[in-house]
Amino acid sequence: MPRPDLNLLVTLDVLLTEGNVARAARRLHLSPSAMSRALARLRETTGDPLLVRAGRGLVPTPRALELRERVGQLVHDTEAVLRPAQAPDLAQLARTFTLRTSDGFAETFGPALIARVAAEAPGVRLRFVQKPDKDSTPLRDGEVDLETGVLGPAMGPEVRVQALLRDRFVGVVRAGHPLGKGKVTTKRYVAGRHIAVSRRGLEQGPIEQVLGPLGLVRDIATIVSGFGTALALARATDLIATVPERHTAGLRGGLHTFPLPVPVPEITVSLLWHPRLHADPAHRWLRGLVLQVCAA
Repeated sequence: MPRPDLNLLVTLDVLLTEGNVARAARRLHLSPSAMSRALARLRETTGDPLLVRAGRGLVPTPRALELRERVGQLVHDTEAVLRPAQAPDLAQLARTFTLRTSDGFAETFGPALIARVAAEAPGVRLRFVQKPDKDSTPLRDGEVDLETGVLGPAMGPEVRVQALLRDRFVGVVRAGHPLGKGKVTTKRYVAGRHIAVSRRGLEQGPIEQVLGPLGLVRDIATIVSGFGTALALARATDLIATVPERHTAGLRGGLHTFPLPVPVPEITVSLLWHPRLHADPAHRWLRGLVLQVCAA
């Protein structure tokens, strides 16, 4: 059986509402002859005359009366489906959003973000999960709603990206460390023992890329996978941690922070999400909150 032309539903709704071919034609911006042809198609499709002449007008058949309310509801529901999504009722929104972030994001930006969410949408809960790599599979599979991080080659090409903040690297040592007094020169910085941060356990990173051309090499005492671990070790030892300044602000309390004596390029931390959530009103609202909190 051939699939019926669903555009005829709108025509049928208007015809049954108006009960008049000329008025229905004006509502749909058609000529009377075009509307008459549409009525003929509807009669053929439904197997019923639908509107029959009575004197100088038309009256609906029993089948038309049966269809009138159902067709009107169908057209209304279809228009609602195809209409752009409306802004969510935040007071009634009940949803859990999963954010995959690297060390420091929840500690630094989480309190303000949670407070904003609670004030605007008390039924929304945020779930922060760790980010062991830059693979975009969790975003693609729907396990994660939002992600933060520096873009890398493992990121899927379809992922949407919005820059959150620019960050610079700083040196961090425990309170009372010798580098806490006086200017930290390149010589003093390189002379210390360091903590390297690498998810893949590599010694070479952005610091080595700057020191290498100068003929300098850091003494790497240990390699860890995250900035939070690096700061915890720096707090308990004489080792030097080199971490992003803004991204770790919530983790560096009680530690001494100093500018690096070498010009290490800044990094851009971005907000990432999958395209299927791009137009979702609630997701759009949350993205806006994250941007505002990180910009503050």
